[in-house]
Amino acid sequence: MKNDCYYRPEIIKLTPHFCKQKKISCEDISIPPQGVMSQFSSEDEAELQSLLRELLKSVKDRISGAPSVECAEEILLHLEETDKNFHNYEFVKYLREYVESSLGAVIEEETENFSKGDGQAIGTGQDTLVHAVTKKTRESTQYKQMMQTLKQTMMVVVESLINKFEEDQLKKEEKDRKSQHEQPSSHFTDNCSDSDSSFNQSYPFIKHEQLQVIAEKLDPGRPREVRWEALQSLCYAPPSDVLSCESWSGLRRNLSAALNDPDPELSDKVLQFFAKTLSSSPLNVTKDIYASIAKTLEAHFLYHKLSFPSGSTTIDANRPDLARLLKQMRLMNDFQKEVTTFWIRHPEKHMEEIIENTLSLLALHSEQGMSSPGSEKSLEPIHLISLLDIKAIWFKKWMHSYYSRTVVLRLLERKYKSLIVNALQQCIYYFDSCISKREETMDVIHGLEHQQTGIVELLPTACTWRTTFISQSGPSRRTLYTSKELEYVYFVHSLCVLGRLVMYTNGRKLFPIKVKKRRDPVPLTDFVVILINIMYQHPKVETTHTDSLSPTNLVMEVLKTLCDRTECAVECLYQIPVIETLLTPIITLLKGKPAKLNSLESALTHVADTLARIATTERGLSLLLYDRNLVSVEGERYHQHA
Repeated sequence: MKNDCYYRPEIIKLTPHFCKQKKISCEDISIPPQGVMSQFSSEDEAELQSLLRELLKSVKDRISGAPSVECAEEILLHLEETDKNFHNYEFVKYLREYVESSLGAVIEEETENFSKGDGQAIGTGQDTLVHAVTKKTRESTQYKQMMQTLKQTMMVVVESLINKFEEDQLKKEEKDRKSQHEQPSSHFTDNCSDSDSSFNQSYPFIKHEQLQVIAEKLDPGRPREVRWEALQSLCYAPPSDVLSCESWSGLRRNLSAALNDPDPELSDKVLQFFAKTLSSSPLNVTKDIYASIAKTLEAHFLYHKLSFPSGSTTIDANRPDLARLLKQMRLMNDFQKEVTTFWIRHPEKHMEEIIENTLSLLALHSEQGMSSPGSEKSLEPIHLISLLDIKAIWFKKWMHSYYSRTVVLRLLERKYKSLIVNALQQCIYYFDSCISKREETMDVIHGLEHQQTGIVELLPTACTWRTTFISQSGPSRRTLYTSKELEYVYFVHSLCVLGRLVMYTNGRKLFPIKVKKRRDPVPLTDFVVILINIMYQHPKVETTHTDSLSPTNLVMEVLKTLCDRTECAVECLYQIPVIETLLTPIITLLKGKPAKLNSLESALTHVADTLARIATTERGLSLLLYDRNLVSVEGERYHQHA
């Protein structure tokens, strides 16, 4: 419904700048037939003018910050997609009421006709009753009359606003001339100031030839000053013009090279341009920018091996090369967490491109990433995303909607299953080492818990929704991380990804998974057993509700989620090995033997919580009470001890 004023009001395109550019005048407005304009009185026109003025004031900051008239128009055209308050504007409410009053009777009549079967049958091309009624309504005489009336009325309103705007401009110019005449000595200075005003800088008109010159100046072989000047010019150009120009492919290569330039000012300037584009452009534009960042990072990790700290060594987030990568990854992560709010309004191919670029990057160096702890390996993209988004919020948001979840799971199954393999392997590595390294793990968790608010803001970052860089400073800022901390944040990230994955049917279908040092693939049931055993070996008793990064709390979050979903519980929890693992410490204590648990009270509390949740369902209770296949420790039947 692109032309439907309810969704895309014609007035949204008719800003004063736009109308002036198109040279719309009163002579272009035809006098409507008698009766057409009668629906809008002079009072209605005055009210519309006031409401339109208020709307423009509300979006003034967004429009004034646009690099050109075309970009401002683009922002207004996509206002419904990007402004959460769009439907709260009085102007939009007025238009909605007008549409409802004009077409309400028509819609009701057509709906009744189709419901009774009096209308034409709904064909396969229409799919739904809504589409059929919409089509008939837009073909009606009332709709055409409404659109004609609305367009003509709005032209009158906009023309009036333009005239007022021009009058104000003439008064301002006259006032400026008088001021300059009174102070002739400052005339030259004032002219220079006018020619370099923020208004002129904000609305340049850039041609394809100019962009070609900028692309050539950004060549890595050019002097630093030439490249800096070209980047300055590029930041004032409309992003839509930049990405649609014929020289974009060459410009993109040179921007990627500048993004990895050792000079932090050059790389930050490119990232600033990318951040500005991501925050003010539609998805068909931002997906290309996102792809540029992802491909640049991918190329860097492919050709430059970053050392993973070993032993007592640490990595410093302030190290220039690492700081540059973390800024780029932070910008990507911010976009990942925000893009889900609007990508459903765009073709699936745009979303799929973003998802595939992300998974392709995070799947890099999978073989080295699967090295066991202590062995030499490289720092990888997955370590950086784990450090910046330790609980995998990006993945949680992508999996929330069926629209995106289907694409994520399809790509994981067909091309990027190594991501899931690595995540499971990391959980197994942690389980194998958590018993022997309890104290070390406790110190790591304690350090990360106290730095949890600083994990996301651990260094100067490029924020997706701003065009400036935020500088973090002060004694609480942390930049040094040990290998144990990096391994642990990777484990937490992996556990959160897998916990979200097994919530869904097609996610569980990725099991069994083949991992290193295990002869047979790991089935889903074994994964849940591993989680429970990790919970048993937690190195401390939880005493606060802030212990969000402890293995016990992380595992319990997963188990509670599985218990609350019937299908998940059946496949993941209502299985003999899982129930036996939960009952093992209880049976051991009933036999008068010590349970091999680090924190008995804490473990039993969580076991009781999980068993109580299982017993709330008929199937779970039946399994606990009547299933004769349950075997306790030492191979004895559970029901012999019950």
